Amino acid sequence: MKDAQKKVAVFDVDGTIFRSSLLIKLVESMVREGLLPKSAEKYYEKAHKKWLDREGGYAEYIAAMVEAFYKHIKGVHYSDFIEISKGIVANEGNHTYRYTRDLIKRLKKEGYFLLAVSHSPKTILDQFCPRLGFDKTYGMMYEIGPEDRLTGEITDKHLILNKAYIVKRAVEKENLTLKDSIGVGDTEGDISFLELVDTPICFNPNSNLYRHAKLNNWDVVVERKDVIYEI
Repeated sequence: MKDAQKKVAVFDVDGTIFRSSLLIKLVESMVREGLLPKSAEKYYEKAHKKWLDREGGYAEYIAAMVEAFYKHIKGVHYSDFIEISKGIVANEGNHTYRYTRDLIKRLKKEGYFLLAVSHSPKTILDQFCPRLGFDKTYGMMYEIGPEDRLTGEITDKHLILNKAYIVKRAVEKENLTLKDSIGVGDTEGDISFLELVDTPICFNPNSNLYRHAKLNNWDVVVERKDVIYEI
């Protein structure tokens, strides 16, 4: 007899659960520890300042961080990459939003299959997500070459960038159902999987996701300091 299908809850991670970006933390830590050259900072310094001064967008800042990461990770030993990831999660793994943290706990108790879908490196996601109770995590996977060093290439990049595809694949593979499903995201990059679930929640959305949410009558939740607003 085939096992009953489990309901699924899908979460983005950066800016949705973690109160920053795991990739940002990785780049900053790798520069600080000498795994990436100091010159890598030049790729994102201006974008960071513009974002802090509210003269530029967060998306531009993240894009600059991603470029700095991709341009410089070739040759980094994978064991060093793992250790840096472990250190970040050990020190900052509890820097989560209360709303999503509590929602995850509640859905876990209700028997939901918890699925994390992120564009951060899977290496650090595998340190962060299980602590919260996630059953499956998808993220960017990097090719490991000779001497266990990163080549700078991403494995199946075109697949992981399509979050809807990843969710559909997980639903089929893990014997899940989208009936009564829940999804939580914070940017327009999450729209594709939010359209699949029965209850899409836009948490601390950027302007593009907020506009889409209002057009489609999706739930919008904002957490500011110690107050949670439902819009």
